[in-house]
Amino acid sequence: MGDDAPPTMAEDALFADLIGHGLAVRLLRAALRSARLAPAYLFTGPEGVGRRLAALRFLEGVLSGGQGDPVLRRRLDQGNLADLLWQEPTFAHQGQMVPASRAEELGVSRRTPPQIRLEQVREVSRFLGRRPIESPRPLVVIEAAEAMAESAANALLKTLEEPGDGLLILITSAPERLLVTIRSRCQVIPFLPLSVAEMDAVLRREPPPADETTPMGADPEELLTLAAGSPGALQNHRQQWRQLPEGLADRLGERSTNPLTALELAREISESLEGEQQLWLLQWWQNRLWERHRDPRQIVRLEVLRKHLLSHVQPRLAWEVTLLDLARGGGT
Repeated sequence: MGDDAPPTMAEDALFADLIGHGLAVRLLRAALRSARLAPAYLFTGPEGVGRRLAALRFLEGVLSGGQGDPVLRRRLDQGNLADLLWQEPTFAHQGQMVPASRAEELGVSRRTPPQIRLEQVREVSRFLGRRPIESPRPLVVIEAAEAMAESAANALLKTLEEPGDGLLILITSAPERLLVTIRSRCQVIPFLPLSVAEMDAVLRREPPPADETTPMGADPEELLTLAAGSPGALQNHRQQWRQLPEGLADRLGERSTNPLTALELAREISESLEGEQQLWLLQWWQNRLWERHRDPRQIVRLEVLRKHLLSHVQPRLAWEVTLLDLARGGGT
C-alpha cells in the first residue's frame, strides 16, 4: 500500500483518540506503512496537545505492525512493557532521582527545576544496546527533552551517532533548546496548537480532575491566552491559578511603586510558592504586562528574572531586585 493511500479502518482506529494533528498522524502512518523507521524521532509542539498520546499510539503501531492491539495498548498505557524505557525530568532528592510526576506525591522540594540527568541518558544508552525480551527492538521515550543537562545532551548525542537497532522518541516543547546536532539526527514530527473546537472536544472527552469545576469558556482570558491551543496546558494553568494565595496575582499585577510593598511581595512569593509555581507566576505576569502595556523592555526585564530563578540565585533576592527595579520605573 502506498504512503498516500487512504488509511485503513485499522489505521484509523490506531490514532482515533488523537484529536487534531493531521500532519503528524500522516507522517507516523507513512513510517508504519513503509516499515522504514528512523532511529530517532523528535515530537515537537506545545505541552498538553497530545504528543505523549501520539508516542504511545505510534509505539503500539510499531509493535503490532501498524494495526493496533487492545492488549498491547493497555500495557503501554500502564507502562507494563519490558522493552520500553520512559524517561522524564527528575529532581535530586536524598541521593535519589525522583521523577517530576511523583515529586509532589513524595514531598520533594521543587525549588529548582527538574532535569534529564547524565545518569538517565547513560541508562538510555545501555537500554538501547540490550537485546529485547519480547519486542522486535528496544524502545525509549524521553519526555521534556529540553530539560537535559549539558552533560546529558552530549552523552545523548554520542548515542544518536551509533543508534543500533533501537527506537528513540524525544518529546519537547522547546526544540531550540536542544543541540542542533541532536535535532539533525531525528525525524521531526510537528504537533500544532489545537483549535478552540478541538480543545473543547479534548476537555469534554477527558474526565476533569476532582477539584475542577471550571467550564470551557469561563476561564480568565489570560489563562486561555497562556494555553495557546493546548487543552493540557489549560488544565495546568487552571490548577496553578487555584493554588495561588488569595490576592497574590492582583497585587503583583498592580506593580506598586512603594519599595516596602515590593519587598513584602517578594517575601510572600518566595516563601509561599515552590520553584515551578514561581516560574508559572512569572509567565502569567509577563502576559499581563504585555497585554496591558506592550512594552518589550518590561518583558526583557522579566526574562532576566526567569534566568535568575533557573540558576542558583536565591529566589527571594531575585524577586526583590526585579520588583524594586520596576517600582522605580525600571523597564518602563
